[in-house]
Amino acid sequence: MAAEAPSGLRILLHQHGKERGPVSVSSHADRDRVIEVFRKLLLKGDPPENFALQAVQEAIKPQKQTVLVQDENQSLENALRTLLQELVSSAVQSGERMMQYGQTIDEGESIHGQIPRFLDIVLHLCERGHVEGGMIFQLLEDLTEMSTIKDCKEIFGYIESKQDILGKQELFGRGKLVMLRTCNQLLRRLSKANDVVFCGRILMFLAHFFPLSERSAVNIKGVFNTSNETKYEKDAPDGITVDFNFYKTFWSLQEHFSNPTSTTLAPSKWQKFAFNLMVVLDTFEAQPLNDDDGNVNNLDQEQEDAVFNIKYLTSSKLMGLELKDPSFRRHILVQCLILFDFLKTPGKNDKDGPSESMKEEIKSCEERVKKLLEVIPPKGKEFLQSIEHILEREKNWVWWKRDGCLALEKQPTERKIGQDGAKKRKPRWRLGNKELSQLWKWAEQNPNALTDPQRVRMPSVTEYWKPLGEDMDVSAGIEAEYHHKNNRVYCWKGLRFSARQDLEGFSRFTDHGIEGVVPPELLPLEVRSKFHTKPGDKAKRAKKEEAKGAAAQPEDGQIASAAVETDGVGSGAELEDGVAPMDSDATAGEGQKQSPDMDSAPEAGQSEAEGKVSCSL
Repeated sequence: MAAEAPSGLRILLHQHGKERGPVSVSSHADRDRVIEVFRKLLLKGDPPENFALQAVQEAIKPQKQTVLVQDENQSLENALRTLLQELVSSAVQSGERMMQYGQTIDEGESIHGQIPRFLDIVLHLCERGHVEGGMIFQLLEDLTEMSTIKDCKEIFGYIESKQDILGKQELFGRGKLVMLRTCNQLLRRLSKANDVVFCGRILMFLAHFFPLSERSAVNIKGVFNTSNETKYEKDAPDGITVDFNFYKTFWSLQEHFSNPTSTTLAPSKWQKFAFNLMVVLDTFEAQPLNDDDGNVNNLDQEQEDAVFNIKYLTSSKLMGLELKDPSFRRHILVQCLILFDFLKTPGKNDKDGPSESMKEEIKSCEERVKKLLEVIPPKGKEFLQSIEHILEREKNWVWWKRDGCLALEKQPTERKIGQDGAKKRKPRWRLGNKELSQLWKWAEQNPNALTDPQRVRMPSVTEYWKPLGEDMDVSAGIEAEYHHKNNRVYCWKGLRFSARQDLEGFSRFTDHGIEGVVPPELLPLEVRSKFHTKPGDKAKRAKKEEAKGAAAQPEDGQIASAAVETDGVGSGAELEDGVAPMDSDATAGEGQKQSPDMDSAPEAGQSEAEGKVSCSL
């Protein structure tokens, strides 16, 4: 096994011969020499990276120079294309499959044909930049053009297996147009009826190979495939069992579906389409389908038929059966929704959009179509929801195309670099965040903080209840929401302080609530008398209440005697009995004068008695 030469061979495009004269390989002898060198490589079982670079240097640069100019690269490409033609010709003459011709088993017991081996060598050279990157795409295009459809399927399988390498930026930029041309030529050769799966493989490959923002894969102008014509009978045949006028009206809608632009540009065509559509919708509504019609075709079980696009027959003899087919009705109604969605999407200017009257007609027709789709069995509601979701995605796709196909990839944000050129790293905190880490660090720097007597200090009762005393001042105007007495935590802690330091104040909690616990020196005068009184004052208030109750009894007797005297029925004994309370009342009055604190009690009782007498009179 030959050792690999130093990796320094690169392509130098647009290099003139004044700097260094290229070695000419234009003669048939030089071309045959290059072909012979690469033909020998096909028999080797080693990986291409072990000998590919040395083979290129041997074929083009015997003097071991490290740069290929454009002419030399073109000569190498011509020689390789000639070798590929010879391999294809030999495969055809031998009757073997193209990708299986000349199979050999390498050391890893893998089977390789000569053509896949040849493509692997060229792909390695293109990937490493030893030859021009578009060379592998050109060889694949030649191979597909020289092969049959059966062999093209295997060739395309090889392309799919190398998709990741072919999609690299250094290769994609040089060969994307060649690959697009190759796939389009394959699609033209394939039958849309017999090669549906192969066509789908090609389209899926293009969707993955080209980025989403690639404009070459987007129908920017919105051109419609007008070549897909629907042919139907123009004259009524003999023995027809359906309304032939309805038959022509129904199939004439396909002319508008295939080219919606012409319908909106000409008002007469729109009026004709709207009239024909109303006729069809009226017929569908007049002939609704039931669950039995939906079960006849077994739409839920025929999953294999769902992968093929259906193009219905247009014979007038089948019209009656097609109208009873749920899938046929769905096919027509979905076409209507697609047309409406296209008409509602505004163009680049207002002139391209529909008029106001046309918008109203579109809205009414769209509602009728959706109602019909919803009642078509089976699972009409689920089917309608799926169609609406697909149309919404298509609408977003159209807007993206009209905005210029902006790239959807987000650019990575640039990281700020400090003055010293080093990238700033996000700080890592010991305890998870900045606050806890600083607190822990502060405790380490202050070891005596835990033993400091001022660390845990219980406030005095007067200091603690001062905020509540200020709130109890009426002139402060504190609202109930912000009053300290409504703070449960504050009151609970204050009661604990009072229970330890002020038992007298704590005992006032039973009579006056939390406001009674506040020390009197913190309260204003008008509030202090309400919650704080001396023990002597309580005794005086009790005596005053007893005297007030005693004064009420003689007054009641005096009122009774006055009532008897007024009526003229009472006796002298009764009058004397009625006078006796007056003497006792006077005695009580003399006793009350001895106590200055109870002067007001008799006056209040006397005024109350006088009021009762006046009422009885």
